[in-house]
Amino acid sequence: MSTALIPGSFDPVTYGHLDIIERTAHLFDDVLVAPMDNAAKATVFSLAERQDMLEDVTADLANVSIEAFKGLLVGFAVERGVSAIVKGLRAVSDFDYELQMAQLNYRLSGIETFFMPTTPQHSFLSSSLVREVARYGGDVSSMVPATVAQRLATRFAP
Repeated sequence: MSTALIPGSFDPVTYGHLDIIERTAHLFDDVLVAPMDNAAKATVFSLAERQDMLEDVTADLANVSIEAFKGLLVGFAVERGVSAIVKGLRAVSDFDYELQMAQLNYRLSGIETFFMPTTPQHSFLSSSLVREVARYGGDVSSMVPATVAQRLATRFAP
């Protein structure tokens, strides 16, 4: 049985993230989506909130589960018996960083990383851009699921 791991901050989860999750779910027996704490990023939502949002928006995907984690990605992956790590790419600039991470992760664990390009309609999306639009009261309904848009509106309410 093959299990793919999709790690990320998911702060918040966007339609771009969901695109990668759904497409991965068609290719692997099981998909583990893992929101994580990243010391380099200041998040708007707590780890528990991000996990809850992901559980909500992936509830209709039977082979997808959500588990938050802290620590080293490959340690988490090895403990869960992961077959592959899947990373979404929006642009060449994403690839440069992600390739280095993939090579390091392989060296540490032997787990392969697969890169999946986002579909063109989602290639501009990033959680940081969504947060910026929401922070200033902009409409993010075309970028995130309705429940996520509501959480953003509540978080950034005056």
